[in-house]
Amino acid sequence: MKPTRLLLLLCLIGPVFAIEAPDVDCLVINLKYVSCTWNKKETPKVNYTFYSSFFNKEKKSCPQYLTENNMNIGCIQPCESGDRFLTFNTMLVHGNDSFKETHGLKNRVKLNPPTNLTVLNGSDFNLWFYWNHTSPARLHCVESEVRFRTNNNKWEFSKVSAGIQKYCINSPSGSSRYELQVRNRIDEGCGSSDFWSDWSEPVFWGSNNSTDSDSVPGWMTFLYVVGAITLMLLVVMLLQRERLKIILIPAVPKPSPILHDIEDWFQLSRGLKENFKASYNEQVCPVREYNYISQSDSMNSTSSVSTDQTDCSVSIDVNDPEDLYVPLSSSSSQVPSEEVQQVSD
Repeated sequence: MKPTRLLLLLCLIGPVFAIEAPDVDCLVINLKYVSCTWNKKETPKVNYTFYSSFFNKEKKSCPQYLTENNMNIGCIQPCESGDRFLTFNTMLVHGNDSFKETHGLKNRVKLNPPTNLTVLNGSDFNLWFYWNHTSPARLHCVESEVRFRTNNNKWEFSKVSAGIQKYCINSPSGSSRYELQVRNRIDEGCGSSDFWSDWSEPVFWGSNNSTDSDSVPGWMTFLYVVGAITLMLLVVMLLQRERLKIILIPAVPKPSPILHDIEDWFQLSRGLKENFKASYNEQVCPVREYNYISQSDSMNSTSSVSTDQTDCSVSIDVNDPEDLYVPLSSSSSQVPSEEVQQVSD
């Protein structure tokens, strides 16, 4: 009775202590080798021995293990480019435990990223990018995808057909900075793969035309220095040369009520100044006056009144103000004494 109970107990608790079968994941790398790992869930607690074989081929042990914390977690198995179309069998062994799996590798191919990525500004004023792929796959079996951005903005993606290893950006802006990367994979015509390669190293083109985004071209530095020196020389000349300063910023004269100062301020031409002067003649006629003489004086002189009279027919130029002031002089004309007497009365 007791042995029966013990056997039943072992059957119930046996699965609890059983080793869980690891999950093996395999991927063909660049059509040159198969990389299999079994640490997807967790690092295994024991070291497994790995065996593998392609369909109708002999079984081989792992030539190169991948380790983590002194535990085998993967294996690299060499292969040929056509082996991915064959069924791949794997087996993990630890003591009396063994775990077998079968894998299809046709759509589980990951190529290496493209190399020798270069950029040229073509004669057609377009920007051309070129690259090479290093896998054993034929050129017409490899398709590419390009991503680029300008001035570190959002990435733009574009597919490139199989067999083409170049990409064109039309009419690039010389003031913008372009960054481009490429990745590739097996095309549908040769057994499409679900895995893209990693992105290639970036290549740059733009305002500094260099792969170093932080570097500044030497000619730009030279222009900055020359510009600073020129500005300093101009400041010194403006401060030292009073004449140059007056030419650039003429001083406004202080207004004056004197006519000639105002004329000089406006900088009138000689001909215009002459137009302001009088160019005509005016006849000056002084007023005739009678000087009254007492009766006693009239007895002694036959001349009663002296008059000053200037002939109005004489032309006097008013350009000379002094000519306007002519002193009165005795006239040769005399008035009869009778007439004077009448006036006296």
